[in-house]
Amino acid sequence: MKFDKPVLGGPCWTELGTSDLEGAKRFYAELFGWRPETDPRPEAGGYTMAHLGDAAVAALTPLYQDSQPVAWNVSFAVADADEAARQVEEAGGTVVVGPMDVFDVGRFAVALDPTGAAFQLWQARSFPGAGLFNAPGTLGWVELATRDTDRARDFYTTVFGWTVNASPEYTQWGLAGEDFGGMSDMAARFPPEVPPHWMPYFAVDDVATTVEVADRAGGSVVLAPVWIGDVRRIAVLRDPQGAVFGVHNASEEG
Repeated sequence: MKFDKPVLGGPCWTELGTSDLEGAKRFYAELFGWRPETDPRPEAGGYTMAHLGDAAVAALTPLYQDSQPVAWNVSFAVADADEAARQVEEAGGTVVVGPMDVFDVGRFAVALDPTGAAFQLWQARSFPGAGLFNAPGTLGWVELATRDTDRARDFYTTVFGWTVNASPEYTQWGLAGEDFGGMSDMAARFPPEVPPHWMPYFAVDDVATTVEVADRAGGSVVLAPVWIGDVRRIAVLRDPQGAVFGVHNASEEG
């Protein structure tokens, strides 16, 4: 992802819903150096911003309902959450929460695409989204895993106007010529009980070292470090509460 700030239509924020907020704070602080700050207001429900320096880079939250899975979520920036929600439904998706105001910081909605993957819409007011991208410990890529790539491609290009850079192996999403994410086909790669989903990748200085730190901190490895072409190394990890996320080298040299 080449963006250095939130861009309309692009990923602007990622947040974790977890069954153990304090445990997640410790794990990600050790892994990425995040400094968590929990909003003390009762009506904030334990919402916790993770910072690197002065920049907010992600959020950690308790689970707000019994049916909510332990998982990372991805938000996309929109100019008008209500209009975007209408477009989601017209394109075959489903709005499951909102649109609703979040104090004075913005307006959001939670939606499902036609293949079943959840994502969020974010209309910024005082909070635009992450203050830093692509640096170690920050969001650097987002990936959709789905069992119906054709339907997903039609949906997201209609709702957000994304460009598609596809090869037989992988599809990349873009805006204005800048790729920020991708799509993988879940067929034969995931057990049937795993639903379609969006997953964030965080940039890191060294993928192998990050995997070692995650293991010591109580996480586990889903995909061991592997090179994608000659310049990008990735791994997929699971945190101690079960949320899955990716990491990739922040520099082309790895």
